[in-house]
Amino acid sequence: MSDQIKFIVDNLNKEPFRKNYNLITFDSLEPMQLLQVLNDVLAEIDQKQVVDIREEMPEQTAKRMLSLLGILKYKPPGNATDMSTFRQGLVIGSKPVIYPVLHWLLQRTNELKKRAYLARFLIKLEVPSEFLQDETVADTNKQYEDLMEAFKTLHKECEQLKTSGFSTAEIRRDISAMEEEKDQLIKRVERLKKRVETVQNHQRMLKIARQLRVEKEREEFLAQQKQEQKNQLFHAVQRLQRIQNQLKSMRHAAADATPESLMKRLEEEIKFNSYMVTEKFPKELENKKKELHFLQKVVSEPAMGHSDLLELESKISEINTQINQLIEKKMMRNEPIEGKLSLYRQQASIISRKKEAKAEELQEAKEKLANLEREVSVKTNQTREFDGTEVLKGDEFKRYVSKLRSKSTVFKKKHQIIAEFQAEFGLLQRTEELLKQRHENIQHQLQTIEEKRGISGYSYTQEELERVSALKSEVDEMKGRTLDDMSEMVKKLNSLVSEKKSALAPIIKELRQLRQKCQELTQECDEKKSQYDSCAAGLESNRSKLEQEVRGLREECLQEESRYHYTNCMIKNLEVQLHRATDEMKAYVSSDQQEKRKAIREQYTKNIAEQENLGKKLREKQKAVRESHGPNMKQAKMWHDFEQLMECKKQCFLKQQSQTSIGQRNLLGTNISCFEDTFI
Repeated sequence: MSDQIKFIVDNLNKEPFRKNYNLITFDSLEPMQLLQVLNDVLAEIDQKQVVDIREEMPEQTAKRMLSLLGILKYKPPGNATDMSTFRQGLVIGSKPVIYPVLHWLLQRTNELKKRAYLARFLIKLEVPSEFLQDETVADTNKQYEDLMEAFKTLHKECEQLKTSGFSTAEIRRDISAMEEEKDQLIKRVERLKKRVETVQNHQRMLKIARQLRVEKEREEFLAQQKQEQKNQLFHAVQRLQRIQNQLKSMRHAAADATPESLMKRLEEEIKFNSYMVTEKFPKELENKKKELHFLQKVVSEPAMGHSDLLELESKISEINTQINQLIEKKMMRNEPIEGKLSLYRQQASIISRKKEAKAEELQEAKEKLANLEREVSVKTNQTREFDGTEVLKGDEFKRYVSKLRSKSTVFKKKHQIIAEFQAEFGLLQRTEELLKQRHENIQHQLQTIEEKRGISGYSYTQEELERVSALKSEVDEMKGRTLDDMSEMVKKLNSLVSEKKSALAPIIKELRQLRQKCQELTQECDEKKSQYDSCAAGLESNRSKLEQEVRGLREECLQEESRYHYTNCMIKNLEVQLHRATDEMKAYVSSDQQEKRKAIREQYTKNIAEQENLGKKLREKQKAVRESHGPNMKQAKMWHDFEQLMECKKQCFLKQQSQTSIGQRNLLGTNISCFEDTFI
């Protein structure tokens, strides 16, 4: 534990954390501070985790950290119960939980950064199947999966480039070498241009040579296409032969097979499948359920000690003794019918066990066959991807083996010839060495003789002159050869041009006739187009006139419709008024008092009488107000004067309070009271 804490403290004191902890200060951190340290380490791995945990709920912090640790594939020690304690310890900031997490994170920071970066793009969003029924959602999901696959390939290529070992210095050296080669080639091309400029008609010859190069490139391209088509044809022929062989084998099998045999085979398959479905699989399912129930029961029970195991063993021994006693009693009875039935039961159980064993063997054989077919298909695909050919079968493989044998015999003969050539080459090489040594000795003797005679270097200059003359003759021959080649090339090109002209002459004649026809047709097309334009202009003018007439008729129709609706509404209003008038006449003429009261005239007369009574009352009230208006106004004025008097009294009292004596204040009070009495 101390080594773990020391490792954590050392890494936290380095870049990029720089916490400046020691063992004592780190061990004395509070749970909240320890959680913040863990969050800082997680934020260094994933930038989304940059959070101040004091501003976040503890449940959210634990959920966020647990999700990131799950993405980083951190496995806490222990089983499921320890997992719950791990979550609880992460929430409360327990040291036994936080320290192993920090140690694990700081050990592999770079690897975890890469994993967190990839998790942002490679964790697939699970879309419910009912939403994928929508076409737009399905297309978007497919694009999302394609982009994820593209990201995987690009990331793999990027990693391969990073680990490929190419350095910038090597690339720069290669670029500089290529630039030097480019300069040398440019200089060489310039020298060749200067040499060619002295030749007559060099521009025409260069043009012809350029055309020749283009034609050669085209010829190479066509030859390559021809080779590819030959390969495709060969593969197609091989595929056709294989398919024909398969067809023959299938026809042969179909010819040998009769309807009865096919029906028998199908019945056997049906019996086997029905046995598997009705007998074997239900038994296996029932056994699995029993095992699961038993295991659940064992898990739910408390842990057993040594004493509990001893008790169970004693119970098992007692039950075994009881079973043995019952078997002995049954054997003592010795009933013949039971003996026969037991024999039949034993035989039936043996047959059922054999049947189950054979069914299992058949199922295993089918699984092995499916696996082998899968492996064969994978291997064939791999071979097809490797060299573009398919795996040979049957007669084709035999023919291929015979070809290999013939080629192996040819190879052995060629190998023997090569060995003879190598032996002869060794002998010739040895003779060459001996001749070189002899030549060197002769040259040395010749040099000594030349020095004695006073003509040293004569043989060397003679050899140089002979070599220069030989080179000059070779250059002259090359020049003559190049001129001959160029003249032959010009002749060939002229012949090719004449052949092409002769081949193109009938085509050119047809082209002239077609051009004349094209001119005639264009003239006819122009005439038809002018006729069409004039006809279209006349029809367009007629159409505009008709549109104006239709517009005017529509406006008149709308006006008439509005007039019709207006008159119809007026008629309905008059009908309603007429109906109300007839009802009023009926109510007014009827002898029933209640009907008369319902009449509008009676209601209006009643309202008029009520308004007249109200007017009388208001006039009487107005008269009373006019009569009492004068005294009331006088009284209101007196109250206003009294209010001013009291305000004056207040102001005088406040002014005289600090200036006059008590006697003067009393005198003022008596004067004011006398004034009030006189006013009242």
